[in-house]
Amino acid sequence: MNFAAQFFYANFTNDGSATPQETRRSFNDSEEYDPFWQSSTEQRRSSTKPDCSFHSGPCHKDGHIGNGRVGRRSTLICPERLKDFGVEEYLNGDVKVFETTVTEPAEVQLMSTPKPSVKKGSESKSASKPPPEYLRFEDISAAAFKLQQSGIQKTPCTYSRLSKQYGMEIYLKKEHLHYTGSVKERGVLYLLSALKQEQQRKGVIVATDCNFSMAVAYHAVEMRIPVFVIMPAYSSPPRLRMYRDYGAMVISYGSTARDSMNHARHLAKENGYLCLEEEDSAVYLAGLGTVGMEICEQVPKLDAVIVPAGGHCGLLAGTAAAIKHLNPRISVIGVEPEEFALLLQSLKTDCPIKDLYCNPNKKLYRDLVNHSLGTHTFQLAKKMVDKVISVREADALMAMLRFQEYERSTIDTEGAMGLAAILAGQLPELKGKRVAVVVSSANMELDLFLQCVERALVLDDRVSRFTVQLGDWPGDMAKLLDTLAREDVRLLDVCHKRYSDKAELFKTQVECVVETGDKSQNCQLRRTLSDRYPSLHWLDR
Repeated sequence: MNFAAQFFYANFTNDGSATPQETRRSFNDSEEYDPFWQSSTEQRRSSTKPDCSFHSGPCHKDGHIGNGRVGRRSTLICPERLKDFGVEEYLNGDVKVFETTVTEPAEVQLMSTPKPSVKKGSESKSASKPPPEYLRFEDISAAAFKLQQSGIQKTPCTYSRLSKQYGMEIYLKKEHLHYTGSVKERGVLYLLSALKQEQQRKGVIVATDCNFSMAVAYHAVEMRIPVFVIMPAYSSPPRLRMYRDYGAMVISYGSTARDSMNHARHLAKENGYLCLEEEDSAVYLAGLGTVGMEICEQVPKLDAVIVPAGGHCGLLAGTAAAIKHLNPRISVIGVEPEEFALLLQSLKTDCPIKDLYCNPNKKLYRDLVNHSLGTHTFQLAKKMVDKVISVREADALMAMLRFQEYERSTIDTEGAMGLAAILAGQLPELKGKRVAVVVSSANMELDLFLQCVERALVLDDRVSRFTVQLGDWPGDMAKLLDTLAREDVRLLDVCHKRYSDKAELFKTQVECVVETGDKSQNCQLRRTLSDRYPSLHWLDR
């Protein structure tokens, strides 16, 4: 055992048992008593002694120092003994000792005040802070200020002519009037403005043909950000031309939307682009939430707001967060297609569902079925949205027709979701109340829109098809056409089948497609033709 170890062992065994050689001197009234430090006078008195210059008495290990009371002070090491604690280097069995001098006394560290023990249970739960909100109203308010500076127009929220027909005050928030025809411009512009300047110089890239990509293409070019759009090969030429007119670099790749997205991610990784996808980021949701702020500002004494849902549901979550902060009394209702009720099924299972593994009409619904439901969006919708319903395809087509007739607006199925819920009679509790309906988008190809309108006319009993057997001699066909003309019916198509296996001998089968003004005229036509032609047969819709 070396000398240092012997020293510590001796002090440890004699601690508390040795009798101090000198008693502690007393203090008079004129002298300040400090239990932790000695006065400078005593230091000068004890400077001639061979003991420690920091206190009176021999150098031995005393007790611990207690906070708030006079205790036995732990002894510091004398300068004369510091040489005993040198560095030992075992080189050829020799011990090398370094002599050390002390220039000033070491500082005595006080013990910290013991912290009170935290009780487990209900007290600790009440003291814990709640988790921060993912989307705050301050974020939405900041997005509204930024969008106003960037030149995003405040879309109108006007009284609808359909109000008297459905027994409620309907106000249409016309978000389809944005430059790209979609509400996604709000979230995209705020998202692009939040990018770092270095990333803005490198550029962004998007994939698939949707409202989000269209908004990115337009606003990125306006902000002088290089933008690339990867689109599947089946995309229509008018849509490709529209992206190029915005100023984006369009690349056709892959036979499916997934192939385009994978190629976009590959290009982004190789060239340093930022691959933008419609996700539930707080920045993007805050931009979409500005719709709710404008609705509360434009329509006073509002009772309910109907917002399209489905797929990403970012518009529903952001709008609900803004409205519930400004007026919790207002009901927020989400509407999604029955063929892809993603949010409704997620609420039933209390877990966000990524895909329903069904086969909806992607050409008709487009944005409503191309995106999955995010975790943050689901939590916001679960907390803020009062009701979620689903509507049939027929109801959405009828809503598109009503918009065209009464509002003179051409919208797509996503924009018609809110009115479709009213037309379907699924919201009887809103009768006599003031309701705002968000018309989110109006991006649909002309040929597809014409097909939707034709189908809606059939569903509205304004386009009908019937077959009738006529005699195979001159004049019978003219009589039928004369009857249709007297009923003020428009003949859309006629097919004269002389060699039909369903026609009787010496008779021909005639199939006609006619259009009437409304349901009452259609009923009158049916009664007239039934009286004249017993072989009349109306075909199913």
